[in-house]
Amino acid sequence: MKTKLPKGYKPSPDEKFMNESQTIYFRKKLLDWKEEILLDSKETLNHLQEDSQKEPDIADRASSETDWSVELRTRDRQRKLITKIDAAIDRIKNGEYGFCEVSGEPINLDRLDARPIAMMSLEAQEEHEKYEKVHRDN
Repeated sequence: MKTKLPKGYKPSPDEKFMNESQTIYFRKKLLDWKEEILLDSKETLNHLQEDSQKEPDIADRASSETDWSVELRTRDRQRKLITKIDAAIDRIKNGEYGFCEVSGEPINLDRLDARPIAMMSLEAQEEHEKYEKVHRDN
């Protein structure tokens, strides 16, 4: 991929779906998102290391530990998100990105822009969630 995107480029339904510009756009979006998550994780780790011994009062320390626990759960969710981002980048490489894994139809560009790791069209996702809800309640 050698195409450079024009400044302010945004995928349009008027273009051929998942043309070179669109794939470059979404790959960059995914890589930037991943980099942001990794930077946040480093900051969290540094923060936890610096603050781990600053609370002499037992109540303050317990409060800090609760905050750290929440932060670590958030980071764990983001670690799982990185796996999904990497899978989306692989789908770009394989030419499968942007197509619903259920129907094979293109996923709406606005949906991909809002959720670049989407693997299903909105309709397929809604059906999937209905199915999970019904079977989870049983």
